[in-house]
Amino acid sequence: MISAIVLAAGKSERMGKNKLLLEINGETMIEHVIKALQESKVEEIIAVVGFYAEELTKILKKYNVKVVFNKDYEKGMTSSFKKGVENLSRECEAFFLVLGDQPFIKKEIINKLIERYRERRALIVSPIYKGKKGHPVLFDKKLKKEILSLKEEEVVRDIIHRHVDDVLLVEAPMNVIMDIDTKEDYERIVKKLKK
Repeated sequence: MISAIVLAAGKSERMGKNKLLLEINGETMIEHVIKALQESKVEEIIAVVGFYAEELTKILKKYNVKVVFNKDYEKGMTSSFKKGVENLSRECEAFFLVLGDQPFIKKEIINKLIERYRERRALIVSPIYKGKKGHPVLFDKKLKKEILSLKEEEVVRDIIHRHVDDVLLVEAPMNVIMDIDTKEDYERIVKKLKK
């Protein structure tokens, strides 16, 4: 079973409001991410919420998603990822780290990463666009313990660096490096979509 942990616990401070609830083409950002995962070969989706838990949970209830609350969301992304990893089902063989603010991620790239993982059984599978690594990143279940033992000051990237020889890079389209952090990012994207 392939699982996905969607990180949706942040404060969106640079945006000034919860960016995951912003609409793109009539649906919230988080819904675009969840739908791409549901259309893919991912079989379990865990959404980790924090700051805007209530509003996000209301939306996520419509989908077959396990919602987990991270009370330590202020400690950052690593604490939310660990919370998701703690809640993975026993059958999980590998799991994605998915950013909630990547509404342009498509099922095709998710499936391609899964296929490459199954062919090679790499510890980590990462998409790459023009030399720049993106998301979502797939981790083999063998790394669960190591992820859960990350210290507060450590980040998920530390795990990737530790296993650099076991990272399989997969060429991917530009949307793997596109996330939305600021009002300007959002406005630019909405404008582009209207053309």
